[in-house]
Amino acid sequence: MIRSLLAASVAASVAASVAFVASPAFADTLVYNVDGVTIDEAGEVKRFTQLVFDDDGFITHVLERGEDRPEGIEFAMDGEGQVMMPGLIDAHVHVMDIGFAALTLDLSDTNNLEEALAKVAEFAEANQGRPWIIGRGWNQEKWGLGRFPTAAELDAVVSDRPVWLERADNHANWANSIAMERAGITADTQSPDGGRIIRDENGNPTGIFIDNAIPLVGDSVPAPRPEDRDAAFAMAQQRLLANGITAVADMGTPVVDWMTFRRSADRGDLRIRIMSYADSPEVMELIGGPGPTPWLYDDKLRLNGIKLYVDGALGSRGATLKEPYHDEPTTRGIAITSPAQLRNRMSRAAMDDFQTAIHAIGDAANADVLSAIAELSETYKGDRRWRIEHAQIVDPADLPRFGEHGTIASMQPLHQTSDMFMAEARLGEDRLGGAYAWKSIINVGGRIAFGSDAPVEPADVFAGIAVAISRTDKNGKPFGGWRAHEAVSREQALAAFTSDAAYAGFAEGKFGRLVPGERADFIFVDRDPMLASPSDIRETEVREVYLAGKRVFAR
Repeated sequence: MIRSLLAASVAASVAASVAFVASPAFADTLVYNVDGVTIDEAGEVKRFTQLVFDDDGFITHVLERGEDRPEGIEFAMDGEGQVMMPGLIDAHVHVMDIGFAALTLDLSDTNNLEEALAKVAEFAEANQGRPWIIGRGWNQEKWGLGRFPTAAELDAVVSDRPVWLERADNHANWANSIAMERAGITADTQSPDGGRIIRDENGNPTGIFIDNAIPLVGDSVPAPRPEDRDAAFAMAQQRLLANGITAVADMGTPVVDWMTFRRSADRGDLRIRIMSYADSPEVMELIGGPGPTPWLYDDKLRLNGIKLYVDGALGSRGATLKEPYHDEPTTRGIAITSPAQLRNRMSRAAMDDFQTAIHAIGDAANADVLSAIAELSETYKGDRRWRIEHAQIVDPADLPRFGEHGTIASMQPLHQTSDMFMAEARLGEDRLGGAYAWKSIINVGGRIAFGSDAPVEPADVFAGIAVAISRTDKNGKPFGGWRAHEAVSREQALAAFTSDAAYAGFAEGKFGRLVPGERADFIFVDRDPMLASPSDIRETEVREVYLAGKRVFAR
């Protein structure tokens, strides 16, 4: 990360784009004249016209049309006929990465290598004082490059400073030559277990580092200062709230990020709810001690458990497959964690009731995690809510196992439209039977929680809902939807981004639905996603956001 992120420019950006308004919650506040939408206990859409919450921000009444208002209302607010929804929940993000991505070089909008290199050169020229050029978002598949980019290509535009750029999927990085020199990378540097250094025909590193090889260079990048982290977190909260997201599951939280969240809360600046998953057993124990933390800061922060990795990503051919890659038959992917290591770490977490969230993308990885869950469920009884993060490619024979042992599939709809044609190339048409299989997992009794994996994809829930119900991209393609039988209903999509996402993080009963007893986390939007077309859903504007009855965002 860069050494300084100029917190003052962040403040200016926030002021220029949106207004954050902290209005007080009043005792027994009535919000009336709303077109209310929420999810009931049966997972069905419930309509209402008025909502009452108390001085502590808890909902006391939800009134349907024609019902009498309760007595004792001290303050009333006219919703002006707007659509009111529960605050949205993104079940898989990287909070601090969202902020840092917004403050560094963003290559996610580049369509070819030439555009990316021009953007790198422009950023370097505009930021002469930065000792490293840091960025993310490149995707050689989107570029149609047919190969990974190289250090030599970066050298042609920036040769005086190290450049370190993260791939869109967070599972590969691209370095220029001076970055590799700073890290001491040579032809003799060996790829670590669970990682890969891409080399040329002579065995020299080309500048691409995959999965566990990333720290070989990444550890040389100057660490952000506390004030840089605070600025990045402020930006992340801005981005999330602007999209109507009031709660997230933060996947892979290091201690420095946990302390950033706590600093913000201590100052009274924590405006979202964070369900945290530590990035290692050591951090899990350091933060949680004998078990998950209690809910802190009025249900705004909790360490639930740990995030583990089994494999890498499909785009960098790190996802582990049962059969070789269709477009590179010499590999079946990169196993980041061995079966024995996975079971040991899951067991260590389960001993103290920590929840495990396990990254698995390829069909071999998902099969191994499902087997581990079955084995450990014999020892660790009770409500474990084992989570599999992504679950993108599953052998159809393994799909029924998602209905066992309370397993939750934490999936990201936007990955489907970003990856669909790449998945066809990686696997071949005959091996897509369990690809992004949302409906099939629900049909076998599994539970789905939806997220974005931001900043890998935008933290845009409404785009996610549009994809979930249509299996088409922003241009409506492919016609009829990609493997359209795996689309879910509107009710299921909304639940996966609200009540089911809360359940996946042991937060049910606290937030996620607009029902008595839960927090008054709600948003006002300009259209009803239960009625609009997928293309119109994508255009939804979030007008206001309330957390526990307090307004935290206004457009």
